[in-house]
Order: sequence, then structure tokens, then C-alpha cells
Amino acid sequence: MTSSAPETVLEVRDLKVHFPVMAGAVLRRQVGSVKAVDGVSFDVRRGETLGLVGESGCGKSTTGLAVLRMLDITSGQVVFEGEDISGYDRARMRPIRRRMQMVYQDPFGSLNPRMKVAELIGEPLQVHGMAGDRGAYRARVASLLDMVGLLPDMADRYPHEFSGGQRQRIGIARALALEPSLIICDEPVSALDVSIQAQVVNLFQELQERLGLTYVFIAHDLAVVRHISHRIAVMYLGRIVEIASRYDLYARPLHPYTEALLAAIPIPNPEIEAKRPQQIITGEVPSAMRPPPGCRFHTRCPRAMDVCKSVDPPLKQMDDGRAVACHLHS
Repeated sequence: MTSSAPETVLEVRDLKVHFPVMAGAVLRRQVGSVKAVDGVSFDVRRGETLGLVGESGCGKSTTGLAVLRMLDITSGQVVFEGEDISGYDRARMRPIRRRMQMVYQDPFGSLNPRMKVAELIGEPLQVHGMAGDRGAYRARVASLLDMVGLLPDMADRYPHEFSGGQRQRIGIARALALEPSLIICDEPVSALDVSIQAQVVNLFQELQERLGLTYVFIAHDLAVVRHISHRIAVMYLGRIVEIASRYDLYARPLHPYTEALLAAIPIPNPEIEAKRPQQIITGEVPSAMRPPPGCRFHTRCPRAMDVCKSVDPPLKQMDDGRAVACHLHS
């Protein structure tokens, strides 16, 4: 078992999740593997929000599912509250799941349309034997609804009777039912209207302050991540290329990929937006089945050097506490 510092809730070390690629209609054989997550390491401290950002397909959601052990890990370590859960089977994970929960991206698909809200929120309590008698069960559901800004009498309605933002609040209430210490938020506002996104993000922050929650907040919208995160990890093609506090990352990004992502965020002032230089990433994201040698970003990087084409830069810890995987800072 790997020990953790008391203030550290989650440690991920050299995490790899590879999916086999099979061929052959009759005699199936493995012809390769998709390296969805390929050597990811990070820590999450108690009470903080770590934002995990990057383009679609970079491995963000796979990382979250692997941390929760909802996907098999190819190699590496996941240490949760001092306990190495990397090799745990479903039976050994069952008591751990009370302390780590997930809020899903789709507030429509993640709720069973045939179940009432009281059943949806209360199901985790029943599964883990924490429901109590009927009165205590109803009181707990009402308390959870109130916690996320919904009325207790909504418990007897079905999901289709709610808006998208309300459904996501139901999903959050369900995640809170077992009083977890870690919540993985997998793009929890990307399916919502922009006008509703801020309300849900503010709710996450209020709950964190009230309950001392720890989040891994997965998103592709850097504006949302900047608002809610304490630190941000930037992923590209299965790897983390930069980790920094939100202030350092937005004020002085070190990796060219981070620079390009930040440059893509529109500025709400048309005059400033028209004058700022454009930084466009050219080319397609390489295949996760056959990633390029050296730095994986070198095929699209405007500042690539010869060494980038052959030597894979490690994630290097800098003096100011941030980390970057780039030969420009080696």
C-alpha cells in the first residue's frame, strides 16, 4: 500500500488505460491498442478542485472512469485516501464507492426515466444499506433536494418533468447522497444552456465550501474551468502536458498547446478580440493507436524543434510548483 499525505485525497501515478484493437472475423486476434490514457500522473488535495482540460478524445473522461475503477487499468497506480485501489475487484471497490462518486455529462441519459426523483436520489442509500426507515429515507431525500436548490415536493415527479439544469441538480443530489469525499465531474455543464451553466457551477462551489468536497472537474471549456478550479491539468493525446494553478496557467502558459487553447477563448470585447493575434492549431490530432514519436504535439506545434520529433519530454516539476512536459523548458 502506498502512503498518502493527510491532505491528499487522490494520487494517480503513471496511469495507463489501453484498449485492445481486434481483427479477424473468425480467429480474433489483437492487432494493436488504443492508448487512451498513456502515463498520467497527478495529485488532488482535500477541498480543492483540479480541472482536467483538453480537446475531445484526449483521454479526460477515460481518466475519470479509471480513477473510479469503472474501467480496467492497464498499469499504474490509483491511491484514494491512502489506499491503493488499482487492483481492487468489484467486491473490494463496493465500500470505496461510498466515498467517491460521479456527476455525468448528460443530465437526460444519466437518469432512469421510469424512476421518480425520490427513487433516483435514494437508490445509493438503499444499495449501501443507509436508507433507514421510511421517514428517515424521505427526510434525507428532501434534505438533498433542498441542498441543490430544488423543492422537497419534487421528489414524486419523473425526470421528464424537469429542465436540463434541474435534472443535473438531481444528478448532483444523487452523488451527494452517500456523503463522498471525492466527486468526479465529467463535463457536467457542457450539455446545458449557457445561461444555466453559471448557476450549476456556482452550486458546485457552494457545496464545496459547505461540505468540504474535493472535485476532479473534467471539461473542454477553459472559461468554465478557470472559474471553478484551483489547479488545472492540460491533457493532449493521453498525456498531461502542463499542471499549474489557474492564475499561473492563464497569466503565463508554458506549453504551446496550452497557449493555443487559451488563445481560442473568445474575449467579450469586440475591439480587443479583433486586435489580438490569432493562434490556430493546424492539422489533425494524431491517432491514439499510433501516437507520433517524441513529443506527441510536435506534429501540430508552431515552435517544434528537431529534438521534439524524437525525444518524449517528461513532465518536469518547475521551481514555482507547476509542471510542464516541453523541451522549451527542459
